[in-house]
Amino acid sequence: MNWKDYLGTKDFYKRMATIAVPIALQSMITIGVNMMDTVMVGTLGEVAISATALANQFITIYHIACMGIGMGASVLVSRYFGMKDMVSLKKTITIMLRLCIGFGLLFMLVTLITPGGIIRMYTPDQDVIAQGKLYLEWSVPTYLLLGLLLDVTLVLRSIGKARIPLICSILGFASNVFFNWVFIFGHLGAPRMEVAGAALGTLLARLIECGIVLTYFFFIQKDVRYRIRDIFSKCRDLVSEYLKISIPVLISDSLMAFGNTAIAMIMGRIGSTFVSANSITTVTQQLTTVLTQGISQASCIMTGHTLGEGDVEKAQREGYAFTFAGAALGLVSGAIVLLLREPVIGMYNITPETQEIARQLMNAIAVILFFQSANSILTKGVLRGGGDTKFLMLGDVLFLWIASVPLGILTGLYLHWPPFWIYFFMKIDQVLKCVWCFFRLKSGKWIKQINGVRE
Repeated sequence: MNWKDYLGTKDFYKRMATIAVPIALQSMITIGVNMMDTVMVGTLGEVAISATALANQFITIYHIACMGIGMGASVLVSRYFGMKDMVSLKKTITIMLRLCIGFGLLFMLVTLITPGGIIRMYTPDQDVIAQGKLYLEWSVPTYLLLGLLLDVTLVLRSIGKARIPLICSILGFASNVFFNWVFIFGHLGAPRMEVAGAALGTLLARLIECGIVLTYFFFIQKDVRYRIRDIFSKCRDLVSEYLKISIPVLISDSLMAFGNTAIAMIMGRIGSTFVSANSITTVTQQLTTVLTQGISQASCIMTGHTLGEGDVEKAQREGYAFTFAGAALGLVSGAIVLLLREPVIGMYNITPETQEIARQLMNAIAVILFFQSANSILTKGVLRGGGDTKFLMLGDVLFLWIASVPLGILTGLYLHWPPFWIYFFMKIDQVLKCVWCFFRLKSGKWIKQINGVRE
């Protein structure tokens, strides 16, 4: 293979940018919302920061489950869109929406029954539990809105409509900041709700954002012409194909969510200072990886389109180019984290101990980002777009639960190593999966046949 095959062509990067840039901008806006939440809540003290961070860890489980449902559907939607098989495409969306709604109702029920019990999974601190419980109680309706927004957005991206979700995210960002300002601090005659106000502000912003996206998807877009009545249509003949591709994605992402929850539990037992420091560094890490996330989803979509057109050799060449782009972005992202480290830490009203922990965590993140970026594009992009979801499920579960979680417990709760090494070993799965998945790409075994159901 010529070395230029690893770099990609001008046309390749142009197509990638068309999909990746709007996705990256939308991710940046979403992260900006999270940062503003953290900064605003941070003025209330470290207990409030920890409470909202841990409450959002549980919400993140649902978030990742919906991403699993939506990304599994995205693999099929991209392939069917490339094949021009609109019948199978619509049936895929129907199955996806039914699963999303079912999961949303389940998480709403659990949160209604035991909000305090959820927070106790993460920390024994009674002050944090009380405020985290309050945040979850106000967040109950957010589940369904979040799930529908995520999954419909993934479908729109898969058919080349990434700009509409981007516009809605801009509106969501503005409304979230406004509602947070009103309800956290009690402006414009509203009651001062503090932590509960942060949850209410997010709920109202999600309502606006989701309303616009769903209105466009069900009533305006003409590429697929999916309408509300299609949710009730028959789709049994495509269920087996959907499950073959999507269930490994759902299992993989869900078990990763529980693994990340286990990591959060470890952090909660190390102490509230570690949790606070991590919540600060997480926002910074997310900001520096938005383009990688955009390329990751673009690689899944482009790979699906290319394979749908039947060009296997082109998909293999582009897989190497995507991986190269991910590694390069990982190096740049790590450097940016180091440059932003001191200014970001200085934004928060935290103790010197928390500042030092945050500083060490950012140093660890800068190292991990190289592997995480390349790994993300392989696992969430190229290999997933090729339909190799069972292999990816094995890698996700194996390295997270056999390496990251045990080593996190050992270094954090028993050996009490410095924060740098605790965090590094909590994220060691990113390094291992990067190597594992590159050899899978090289083998060519990641390209799977996907069948449709025509009428």
